Formats: sequence, C-alpha cells, structure tokens
Amino acid sequence: MKITLLQVNTVVGDLAGNADRIAAGVGEASRYRPDLIVTPELSLPGCPPRDLLLDKGFIGRSLTVLEDLAARLADAPPVLVGFAAPNLSGTGRPLFNAAALLRDGAVGETFHKAPLSRGIFDEGRYFEPAAGSPGVLRLGGRAVGVSIGEEIRCGGPTLEVIVNLRASPFAVGRQDLREKTLSGIARDHRVAIASANLVGGNDDLIFDGRSCAFSADGTLVARGSAFAEGIVTVDLARPVPQAVAPDDPAPESEVWRALVLGTRDYIHKCGFTSVLLGLSGGIDSSLVAAVAAEALGPENVLGVLLPSPHTSIESIEDARELGENLGIRVQCIPIAPMMEAFEGALAGVFTGLPRDTTEENLQARIRAAVLMALANKFGSMLLSTGNKSEAAVGYATLYGDMAGGLGVIADVQKAMVYRIARWLNAQRPVIPGRVLTKPPSAELRPGQTDQEILPPYDILDAILHRHIVCFESPGEIVAAGYPAETVREVLRMVRQAEFKRRQAAPGLRVTDRAFGTDWHMPIAAKSWWQ
Repeated sequence: MKITLLQVNTVVGDLAGNADRIAAGVGEASRYRPDLIVTPELSLPGCPPRDLLLDKGFIGRSLTVLEDLAARLADAPPVLVGFAAPNLSGTGRPLFNAAALLRDGAVGETFHKAPLSRGIFDEGRYFEPAAGSPGVLRLGGRAVGVSIGEEIRCGGPTLEVIVNLRASPFAVGRQDLREKTLSGIARDHRVAIASANLVGGNDDLIFDGRSCAFSADGTLVARGSAFAEGIVTVDLARPVPQAVAPDDPAPESEVWRALVLGTRDYIHKCGFTSVLLGLSGGIDSSLVAAVAAEALGPENVLGVLLPSPHTSIESIEDARELGENLGIRVQCIPIAPMMEAFEGALAGVFTGLPRDTTEENLQARIRAAVLMALANKFGSMLLSTGNKSEAAVGYATLYGDMAGGLGVIADVQKAMVYRIARWLNAQRPVIPGRVLTKPPSAELRPGQTDQEILPPYDILDAILHRHIVCFESPGEIVAAGYPAETVREVLRMVRQAEFKRRQAAPGLRVTDRAFGTDWHMPIAAKSWWQ
C-alpha cells in the first residue's frame, strides 16, 4: 500500500488559503499514484484554532470550504483532511476533532479523535471525545485504521496499516521519543504506521514536521524534512528505509532551526515583512539578530544601538561588528539627551531621594520608546531579546527591554543561548568572540554585572530547570545540593515576576514547559513554602 504524507504549513483561520495549500500538495503527490494521501491534524482550519472554534460562522464556512475542496480533488487519490466536525448528537461539546475522507469529488466518511489532548491545546474546551473503537477505513480491500493526535489506538479489527493525522508541536529532544514510541507501537501490534505531522509556526507554537512511517516490525522507513514543508511517499509493502530525510538531533541545531522557522512564520503570518531590535553588544541581542537575519533576510532587519553614558566602547564595537557580520542595517541613536530630559523633569519630585533602580529602569524605558517609534514609523515589528532565565526571575524592565511583538528566545535559558551562539559560530563566524567571553551586564550603571543580583547562570539555570520543568519543591532542590538561601531567593523572584510575564510578548516555545502556554500560575498569591 502506497501512502503519501502531506507535510504542509497552514495559517490559522485562512480556510481558503489552507485549502489551496492542500490542493497544491495533493496535485504534486498525485504524480506518485498513492493509494491514500494524509494531511496533518486540523490542517483545514489551521492549528491551533483556539477560540475560533467557538465561532459558528467560522465552522460553517469551513464545512463549505471542505466540500469545495472535495470537488476540486475529484480526480485525485483519496485524501484525509483534518477539520472540525459538528457534533450532531445534541450532547457534549459542539465539535469533534476530525478527519474527512475526500473521494470522488465528495466528502465521505469522517473519523473522530479520542482521547483528546490536554495541556497546551485544551481540547476539552472545544471537542467531544469519540466513543468506541478506532475508526476504520476500507480502502481497496484493506482495513486502514485512522488515528488523530499523538496517542494511537490499536483496538478493533485487525488492521494492515494505521494512518495518523498529527499536530505535534516541537520541543527540544522530542523527535527521538516520538520515533521510539511509534516504532514500539508498530512492532508490538504488528501493524505499519504512517504519521503526517504539521509544520510551521503559529503564534508561540512551532511544528517541526518530521512526518514518519514505520513498517510492521518497527523499522523507520520514511521521515519528512525537519522544519520545512514536504511530501513523503512510502510503499508500506516494502519494509525497508525508502525516504528517510537526514536530520541533526543536536539540541543547538534543533533550537536554532525552530527559532528561525517560528520567527519567520510569526512575522509573515502577522502581516509584517521587516523587524528591528535593540543591539546592546550582548549575547542575547546578538543571537536574536542572527535568528532574524536568517529568518527574514538581512535586508529586512534593523539593529538599533542606543548607547547611554554607561555603555562601554567595547559593547558598541561588538554590536557594530555583529551588524557587519550579519549584513543587517545598523542605526545608532545615543540616549544621553533623553536621559537628561527625563531626569530634569523628575528632579523636583525626586528631591532628597537617592538614585536607585528607578533611574536605571528609565534608561530601558527610553530605549523602548525610541524602538517603538521606529517600529511605528517603518511598519516593522520590534523583537524583544530577553531569555528564559531573565524572564523567570524578572530580571527585565517592564515597558522597557520587555517591549516588543515577539520574544524570540523567551523559552531559551541563558546557558543554551551561549551554546547556540558557539554552535552557530562553528558553522560560520557571526557573533564576535568578545560577546561570548565578557561578563553579562545590562550596563545601566558603571561596572554593573548580572551576577551582582543573580546567582551564576549555571546555578540559576539548574534551579530554574528543577522548579519549572521538573516541578521540584524548594526542599527537593536543596536536597539535590543547592544552597538553601539561593534556592529560596530564586523561587521568590520567580513568584514576584509573574505579573511581568503576563505582560510580556508571546515567546516562541521550544521546550515542554514554556511560560505562557504551559505555565498557569496565580499572580496575587503567597508562596506556600514561606
């Protein structure tokens, strides 16, 4: 049996455009004369459609587009298309997460998802889970199981193959687990599996493609490209590798490619063509600039230097060198005159009060005002450059360096920022060497370094990983060997920074536990361990 997996990059809400993308892929795939073409989960409405699913007009229009698509594909092989199907039973949620078989110009059998995904998709808000055994499609005398989502059910009649429509978001290291899981299911149940996964960035989520197929003995026989659209055709009667795209599983490579795809799609799908960002000469803005240049082309990236009297000559030099290496445009706007104007206007009301973080934060907010003015004037999106370690403990200025429309590295811890930068430089020298070796600093006052306030980043990142990703309590973290006072202080900062994170730009998700999508903590709450 020959199956084609259509790995498409859809746009949420673009029903007509997504139908066109599917039709174009089916047209190309038809040349291989497959028995069945499979699209990813919710490929017609785009994934995740979230509360668009609550709009009855949107659902009605999607059904019309689905019927039109079936008519357009009348001469094509049968196609399974992911969509949202009305629940006509009168009980339960109003929709099913479903797949429709388009065959002979009409919408044929539909198959419903069960069990539903929880967590980031919150499918129970919209969909009713299907009851009974997995759906079975009779195709050319064969029994084909139809599965939707990451959990594949193998009950019911003896199946020759299971086809799977999936929208599995990227998280670093997840692909190895996916392939081991699918291989084990295929081997244990002696059934071939072909899984079509979505590709592309939609809001904070990034889908990495890597559609794959396994023979009944668990052998990987096909894999689609990572982070790119593609068409994978596999003959499941031949249990040998046929179309396995090469891949690089190194975390630095995975995260880099995810950030590039997520940035490109977010900017373009939001209707922008260019971006700008503040260049500080530090590691975070350097990596964000490199991602933006790769994603959008250097001609569409503006780096803005906003030096204050506390900015070192070395930082200015490093920022300019980075701009030259990337080929992006660079603009320098000193903020000293604006600082003087603000401090002069506030001098009366601040009389007798010592200088503190207020004056430091003013610098960050002045920079944000200038950057947003440039973004407005040139119709560009401002990228924020804060990393996950800083976001976790609130080491950022609200309405200052947190300003922007997208947090490119908001789910990347500081240590991984350095790892990706070094990995990138090993491919081609981009980030100046001094950026990788000098102590991190916000440079808001003379001689300032991050470690005056924060623990060393290796310790901070380890504590944050245990608390955020592993759900460890303060006692468990201390028992693992970390200083009790440091643990308590870090977790105190995490709690206090919640109100800041609620106001941050959407951040690209590259781990299994990102702020925003995966993180639902109260703001007005007391730490239970205090």
